[in-house]
Amino acid sequence: MPGENLTRDEARERAELLTVDGYDVALDVRSATGGPGRDEPAEGPLTFRSVTTIRFRAARGGASTFADLIAPSVNAVTLDGTELDPAAVFDGARIALADLAEGEHVLVVDAQCAYSRTGEGMHRFVDPEDGEVYLYTQYEPADARRVFANFEQPDLKAPYRFRVTAPAEWTVWSNGAEESREGGVWRFAETEPISTYITAVVAGPYHYVTDSYSRTFEDGTTLEIPLGAMCRKGLAKHFDADDVFLITKQGLDFFHEHFDYPYPFGKYDQAFVPEYNLGAMENPGCVTFREEYIFRGRVTQAAYEGRANVILHEMAHMWFGDLVTMRWWDDLWLKESFADFMGVFAMTGATRFEDGWITFANNRKSWAYRADQLPSTHPITADIRDLEDAKLNFDGITYAKGASVLKQLVAYVGRDAFLEGARRYFKKHAYGNTRLGDLLSVLSETSGRDMTAWSRSWLQTAGVNSLTPVATYDAAGRITELAVLQEAAESHPELRPHRVAVGLYSRNTEGELVRYARAEADVSGPRTVIGELAGAERPELILVNDDDLTYCKVRFDEVSLATLRTHLGDITDPLARALCWSALWNLTRDGLMPARDFVSLVLAFAGRETDIGVLQMLHAWTRTALVHYAAPAWREEGGRALAEGALGELRLAEPGSEHQLAWARFFASVAASDADFQLLSGLLDSTARIDGLDVDQELRWTFLSPLVAHGAADEAAVDAELARDDTASGRRHHVRGLASRPSAEVKARAWADVVESDALSNALVEATIAGFAQSSQRELLAPYTQRYFEAIERVWAERSIQIGMAVVKGLFPSLQDDPATLEVTDAWLESRPDAAPALRRLVLEARDDLARGLRAQAADSVA
Repeated sequence: MPGENLTRDEARERAELLTVDGYDVALDVRSATGGPGRDEPAEGPLTFRSVTTIRFRAARGGASTFADLIAPSVNAVTLDGTELDPAAVFDGARIALADLAEGEHVLVVDAQCAYSRTGEGMHRFVDPEDGEVYLYTQYEPADARRVFANFEQPDLKAPYRFRVTAPAEWTVWSNGAEESREGGVWRFAETEPISTYITAVVAGPYHYVTDSYSRTFEDGTTLEIPLGAMCRKGLAKHFDADDVFLITKQGLDFFHEHFDYPYPFGKYDQAFVPEYNLGAMENPGCVTFREEYIFRGRVTQAAYEGRANVILHEMAHMWFGDLVTMRWWDDLWLKESFADFMGVFAMTGATRFEDGWITFANNRKSWAYRADQLPSTHPITADIRDLEDAKLNFDGITYAKGASVLKQLVAYVGRDAFLEGARRYFKKHAYGNTRLGDLLSVLSETSGRDMTAWSRSWLQTAGVNSLTPVATYDAAGRITELAVLQEAAESHPELRPHRVAVGLYSRNTEGELVRYARAEADVSGPRTVIGELAGAERPELILVNDDDLTYCKVRFDEVSLATLRTHLGDITDPLARALCWSALWNLTRDGLMPARDFVSLVLAFAGRETDIGVLQMLHAWTRTALVHYAAPAWREEGGRALAEGALGELRLAEPGSEHQLAWARFFASVAASDADFQLLSGLLDSTARIDGLDVDQELRWTFLSPLVAHGAADEAAVDAELARDDTASGRRHHVRGLASRPSAEVKARAWADVVESDALSNALVEATIAGFAQSSQRELLAPYTQRYFEAIERVWAERSIQIGMAVVKGLFPSLQDDPATLEVTDAWLESRPDAAPALRRLVLEARDDLARGLRAQAADSVA
């Protein structure tokens, strides 16, 4: 990554100097299939030709600046008709533009750009199933420069025209509508002014389905939006495009009703693409998604809900992010927090997934709570010094905490004022760039509130508060006073204003734990009395942040905690139950509840959980509790109990139900005994059967995985499964399975494939790492602790940031959970003060997770 960074100061200086009037980008990707246009050294990367014409203006004469381009070679550079020597002006990442005159300029760059195997830039994928080649682009935050020369920063917006030459049998898409297609050359309409990172090209023999959306406005005008959805031909039989279009149309209806600004980018294509690094990307008119959102086997409704949420998240970006864009990555939250919030807001308001806020409270916010307690936590409005900082800030704070805070903001200013603020924001800043103050000013206008203090507390400080109820009672058992105590970590001592609901719960005559009193209040400072609840009957459970209005860690008084230990499953309201589970998980992570107690609660009550998303989250948390938070001496016993409990719930679940499917997957993930492995083997070879459980191909891989990792199935079994499923997905499962085998030789080979070689694609790097790190193989992995710290600086320097992140995070020796590993980590950090800040941040975060695990293990060991 040397020379590829861009600092905030450099971007600011360039934005002050330049105005960009437009781009014409011509790409020739016929080389992707071995056709004309291939021009690279025998040992070099496969390349394509990229010719870019940029029209721009300089605000003053005599200034120098640069254009961005990462390419193996440059054929020619012309500035205002004068040829420049590529060897003199191009350093591999930048094209120097010296001594510019004031006024208009035209820059033409003819380059050979490299196809990507890391999901950054122009990614090239060869489908192992049929040999077909597929291309797509992915740029955020700054990889458009791997495909065409540009000024790579979000506040230098411009219109774009793309021309793509491709194999004649292909189809090509971009942001603009197709204007013509002649002889393998596609020309696309000019876009509205957009940022470089949301331009897009998708090309290949994709399976493509069309539909349309129409809406008539109050003034009688009609908006027509052509809709398209695509995937690889090999996935066409699994592609439920009708459901994708249904959610798309419901979302477009919802956002038009609430935003009062027509969708501004013409068509709306959605491409499901292979080996994608992200969940999705909001390229206007040409949104890209990871193809795993096309389900090859049976999944639960939680998976469909998750896909709907992502579709709506990306759609919200058409307004928050594409129409109005942050000036620099400091204000990334201006698009991501809003999209995260609006995605759930639209999903619960317009689709069949009416309980989306339960998933948000239980799943999405847990991501935020973890991120906000790391040493790298940062305010929602972050200090982003450069592109490496930006890449790491696509995190739980920018997304989930930001969305949680916006939910709190809606409770604070009111829904109508919030939406009116959004409408004014779009109209005032359309096709422009904004900062925090631009949003706060319109919210102040619409709400009549001074947003300064709210912003300072919620957007400009880091950390999460804990809220704990304290109640006193009179002789008759009625509340004399109920107060909420607010605490903050020493490292981030800010106490914030919280709009909260406090619920009182008791069991009714049927034994159900139900709410009988509720009060909303503004909690601020260390202690706030909830006067409205004085005189209420003594509750069995006090739930602070009932209805999940604010962002906080919920704590319980002793009586409430005792009630949950025996009656958690009796809570009838699914959101309240999810909030209690989330609070108990936070207690476990903080070492305040022994991991074995959390496991016991899951074994006692998870089988009664009706919300499938909550159940699957509980399964994930319980695995983490066993692997990282349970005392080592108890792990074997705990694992047996979990496997027995999971198998019991699997057999009790309604045949064919999604709960049965969830318990089947969980059982496979915790299988620990010969009897467990025998059952899984039997389910694979049809000598065993569980009524209603359809063991499809994806479930076969799920069942095979623990058998291979524990040595109960060998390489031949993994190869045989690939023969059944020789697809792109099957290849990833195969690579992961081979790397998971309990053999020192296998681990050495996997390590070399990832650390010593760059031959694997991003997807296969991730699969290899996932197979390498098995919790049942701690002793086998022990020798790699020192090797990790010897390798990571070189990996970070030599590989792309995406692969660097995957290696540094995925291979950290988290399973060597003892103080010695902490000491080695601390020694590396202390001896490398000048290591890349982004690399140090990743190591610091992994160290913090390890230290948290050790604290939790200590708490569990004395339970």
